[in-house]
Amino acid sequence: MLLDHPAISDEERTVPDAVIEAANYGLSLRRQHERGGTEVGLERALRLSRGEKVSDRDIKVMNAWFARHAVDKRGKFWGHPTKPSAGYIAWHLWGGDAAHEWVKPLRERLKDFGI
Repeated sequence: MLLDHPAISDEERTVPDAVIEAANYGLSLRRQHERGGTEVGLERALRLSRGEKVSDRDIKVMNAWFARHAVDKRGKFWGHPTKPSAGYIAWHLWGGDAAHEWVKPLRERLKDFGI
């Protein structure tokens, strides 16, 4: 088992309130619309909503997910108030814009250490 790199403190690994709120919103949307996100996305949302600290692996996976799915923001019904797209729901399950902005610099720091 790999240990998390000490260049990122426990405080920095703590899920920000805005990320918890976005994950909870994604969970609410998923229940309401009965779609959006995969089982992996659902598990991510549950972990984020509980405020679990993120590991190096979590940071890498989340950053990669956001990079792949940023294009979803151009999709039909993104953010629609009554029928949001599945991509919109999934984006929030992963912590939304707040998580995207939170993990991006952490990922860059890990890259600086070859991780």
